[in-house]
Amino acid sequence: MEAHLQAALGDGLTILFTGLRVLTVYAVILFFLRLTGKRVLGQFTPFDLLTLLLLSNAVQNAMIGPDNSLTGGLLAAAILLLANRWVAANTKLRESLEGEPALLIRDGQVITETLRREGVSEKELQAALHEHGLDNPQEVAAAVLEVDGTISVVPVQGHTIKRLRRVKSSRNR
Repeated sequence: MEAHLQAALGDGLTILFTGLRVLTVYAVILFFLRLTGKRVLGQFTPFDLLTLLLLSNAVQNAMIGPDNSLTGGLLAAAILLLANRWVAANTKLRESLEGEPALLIRDGQVITETLRREGVSEKELQAALHEHGLDNPQEVAAAVLEVDGTISVVPVQGHTIKRLRRVKSSRNR
């Protein structure tokens, strides 16, 4: 009976290393997500969702290692939630990880260098214009890729937006 309880709860050293592995994986994955750009974090395509699901499965063993105990699993979940809360509450760290908004269109001109750097295709930009009721970049005073991955569009003076889309934010704070 005691052996089963020990297996379910885990031993102290294993739990300590589980906590360290979880924090390490969290930090590295956060860094990798930052490198991939804002669009990955905003609106998921089916490919993005698949990548996220496979990524979580790929790092699972790196986080918990040999600790398959109930305590290890709950500890990993608690650490991930606390780390996420800490990053969300730490304004300077959050801003450095989120980056700055990026200007995609200025005065009707598409800034192709920014599109390339941010990983936004012409097709995605055109879809964002359509969602804001606009047909072409010449109708746009500014289009901005926000830090949450959404694209904000400001029409040129005097142009009214025919329809507004409901913007979903990836933020849950």
